[in-house]
Amino acid sequence: MEIEAAAADSGASELEVVVFPWLAFGHMIPYLELSKRLAARGNAVSFVSTPRNLARLPPVPVQLSAHLRFVPLPLPAMEGLPEGAESTADVLPDKMGLLKKAMDGLAEPFAAFLADAVAAGRRPDWIILDFCHHWVLLLPIADQHKVPCALFQILHAAIAAFLGPQWANAAHPRMEPEDFTVPPKWIPFPCTTFFLRHEAQWVASAFHANASGVSDMDRLWHIWERCRLTIHRSCEELEPQMFSLLSDLFRRPAIPAGILLPAVPDDHDEDHINSRSGCVSRPKVLRWLDDQPPNSVIYVALGSEAPLTLQNIHELALGLELAGVRFHWALWKPAGTSTGNDDELLPAGFEERTRLRGLVCTGWVPQVKALAHGATGAFLTDCGWGSTIESFAFGLPLVMLPFIIDTPMIARAMAKRGIGVEVARDDSDGSFERDGLAVAVRRVMVEDEGKLFATNAKKLKELVVDEGRQEQYIHELEDHLRRNKDV
Repeated sequence: MEIEAAAADSGASELEVVVFPWLAFGHMIPYLELSKRLAARGNAVSFVSTPRNLARLPPVPVQLSAHLRFVPLPLPAMEGLPEGAESTADVLPDKMGLLKKAMDGLAEPFAAFLADAVAAGRRPDWIILDFCHHWVLLLPIADQHKVPCALFQILHAAIAAFLGPQWANAAHPRMEPEDFTVPPKWIPFPCTTFFLRHEAQWVASAFHANASGVSDMDRLWHIWERCRLTIHRSCEELEPQMFSLLSDLFRRPAIPAGILLPAVPDDHDEDHINSRSGCVSRPKVLRWLDDQPPNSVIYVALGSEAPLTLQNIHELALGLELAGVRFHWALWKPAGTSTGNDDELLPAGFEERTRLRGLVCTGWVPQVKALAHGATGAFLTDCGWGSTIESFAFGLPLVMLPFIIDTPMIARAMAKRGIGVEVARDDSDGSFERDGLAVAVRRVMVEDEGKLFATNAKKLKELVVDEGRQEQYIHELEDHLRRNKDV
């Protein structure tokens, strides 16, 4: 969708909306996309985060500046967190609970911001908040000013159904990781909504208190029980039956916002991001792709927060070498590794042996541009929902290597659609080997079966990436927000 072309509804008064994401870029970026679409329709949007996070966001179109403003709230210092840490990208995985505890310290400055807005005659019509901001409703900050709240869930909608409301969990308690290896009793239709044994530990841990003193599920349940509606980064075409089920389960409307597909960034956007991240230069990445044949390269990116070990990276590298295909790998250094040199991340001699057909870039790369490039023929991904959605835009088949949160369920859903294959894993510990990875890559990139995956991926693109339909989802969401703000 061209954000610039989205016209405001001149027949209705503008909405005043506050948007407040969790401190992770995988959350902030879709929250920003939703903010841009609401602002493009003439609504006033205040995007709230910490100063460093706001400085690291990509720029927004200049024509939206009158409707979209950024509100910095300083994150309180927290013992145990690195100095200047303001996002999940700045901390080790075992410090996430402390980051949530620090974020809980934003309650007072957020309450002051809201009070100032009301005093200035700009009382918000809605606060759109994330899974962890339970204190906005509990303290109660929002109720004090009679501002309704909506929960925007950036994961695919099926994970909300799998987690379920508190009443359903009380009726059908799940205590052990094994309890999460089957679909919950409250989902009445066949689905891929379950975890395998090696994946279940993560979801089981969400039901237990972390270093913040509150479990992730308690945060979610507080919000689900008190918000007026839920908004989902998804659509009926991707998850049929899911939104009516969620509305019934949580006893409030579940509204799809569409997939919120980001636009392919122009050179100015990439220069801005490069200058702030110190990443590999854009020209090097795209010039290398320019020299490759059409549809010949598999783009490899497992995100900045996948819990990769050095062994995982070595098996992945050697699997790509065995597969014998061209590859472009956006490699992030695993959190907590002791290697000071990027060269030490890879097996000895790997880059030299594969230099004629492979490129490894450490740090940030322009992912949407890489996926959009004509040389890219497939995507090896951890199946984060944002990356999976980006793959839809270009009709790319997938090689899937999921790790945590909802990624295993997304991988199974995409495999069921026939747009790719999952790398074989050891069910006891989730490990994978180079041979299994090479087999999966060759199935998608080399074998005849890959043509079917590519055809199915293009059919899914035609179904989902419909600008008119996606804009209609935003229109319907805006209409719902407008009609229900004073209920």
